[in-house]
Amino acid sequence: HLQLVESGGGSVQPGESLRLSCAASGSTFDLYNIGWFRQAPGKEREGVACITTSGEISNYADSVKGRFIISRDNAKNTVYLQMNSLLPEDSAIYYCAAGPPLTGDRSMCVEQLIDYWGQGAQVTVSS
Repeated sequence: HLQLVESGGGSVQPGESLRLSCAASGSTFDLYNIGWFRQAPGKEREGVACITTSGEISNYADSVKGRFIISRDNAKNTVYLQMNSLLPEDSAIYYCAAGPPLTGDRSMCVEQLIDYWGQGAQVTVSS
């Protein structure tokens, strides 16, 4: 069993940065791909970024490529999402999620295959 706890959310102005953290409890953290998803009011949840068990492979939604960076530190059981050049449309609740260790680009962090979810962290980007 894995418990995921997000932190680092908050309110910022457009163009600013935030770093989200996802801390996991459980001895099997490094057996899971970890992803970040987000859900804005009135919209469906969408995948933002995903990283494989070793951290060697990551992928991103087109809307955040070049602005967000996902990383993980297995020694600390933590995954990070560095969010730069934030836009108002990035405002959402951000969820950390753990899924099976698949490496195909279309297989990584598929929402229907996610095993564990965090409780979410609010990110608001507004002037």
